Amino acid sequence: MLEVFQHILPTLPIEEKYDLVDQLRRSTKATPRLIAEGHSKRHQKKGFQKYLDDAMAESNETTVSLSQAKDLYCSFVDAKVCERLIDTYDKISRQCYNLALAWDRFNERKSVTQTIDDERNERRNRNRNSR
Repeated sequence: MLEVFQHILPTLPIEEKYDLVDQLRRSTKATPRLIAEGHSKRHQKKGFQKYLDDAMAESNETTVSLSQAKDLYCSFVDAKVCERLIDTYDKISRQCYNLALAWDRFNERKSVTQTIDDERNERRNRNRNSR
């Protein structure tokens, strides 16, 4: 995020201040915020998934905006920096996707294990009460 703010945003032309610059500024800041907010709701399966999906969308949006900056303003921005940042945000998007899949599988295993533990505890309580 810091590299976008230091090396890309200041080099874009002034006419992009309320379009591409604003979009890049918002999407780069939103990605880590959404992951952090989702993590605080990790106990809610759907809540965490939603925030990971939103973070992935913002990361993808950043990738597209960086590609546009590189293609439209090649004389203003450093193409190598843009390519490196595009690669970084692409990896972030894939990591969010993989985390969402892994979290889904983890919660499924957790709920199955919890059900088995609940049944076992219920049998124990019935056995104790029948004595």
